[in-house]
Amino acid sequence: MGKNLIQQRRGRAKGRYHKPSHKFRGEIKYDNQKTWKGTVKRIIHDPGRTAPLAEIQFDNKSRTLVLATEGMSTGLEIQATDDKLLCNQGNILELGRVPEGYPICNIEMCPGDGGKLVRAGGSSANIVAHTGRQTVIRLPSGQFKTLDSSCRATIGLPAGGGRREKPFMKAGNKHYAYRKKGKQYPVVRGVAMSAVDHPHGGGNHKHIGGPSSVPRGAPPGRKVGHIAPKRTGRR
Repeated sequence: MGKNLIQQRRGRAKGRYHKPSHKFRGEIKYDNQKTWKGTVKRIIHDPGRTAPLAEIQFDNKSRTLVLATEGMSTGLEIQATDDKLLCNQGNILELGRVPEGYPICNIEMCPGDGGKLVRAGGSSANIVAHTGRQTVIRLPSGQFKTLDSSCRATIGLPAGGGRREKPFMKAGNKHYAYRKKGKQYPVVRGVAMSAVDHPHGGGNHKHIGGPSSVPRGAPPGRKVGHIAPKRTGRR
């Protein structure tokens, strides 16, 4: 009897593929207040993320976590402001108030969602143009995206950009790095498995042995390959 497929095992609430919540130091979301001022108390390593976090303390002694940007240090004053002249490193502004060409990160897709885009260490987007109540940004992938100008973003690049310069050296290091984020490494192809382990496995050479497309309503044990594709084959 074969074992469950990886995508079947991922669906379990607890197990090997469950993302460990205790390795995330906290939620990174913009405060509902449009304007505030605080001081960086400390820089925190977050195992579940590729960028460190900065703990901000307000005047009323309450604290919050934000994404740390390059050049941020303890004692630095951070502001969420409406003044476009305060485009300093780490400040939080609406996209419509950021001049063209500035690098930004932790960008909201909809006003008030707390930040969704460009949160990985070393990545950054750029302001391309302002058109009315919309702003065009260039993502790290090179794609252009048009967002509402009232969406907020952090000025600067997320810290931790040199993480890719250090090689993993061995597969075990990469396994534990992926394990922190609930990901699987290494990933084995289905055709390289035995017939009892995967629908694509078995046979005298590496071939699927049948159609690679499966219907949308296929049971979980057979739902591999191209799921309900619009088309297959060469163009």
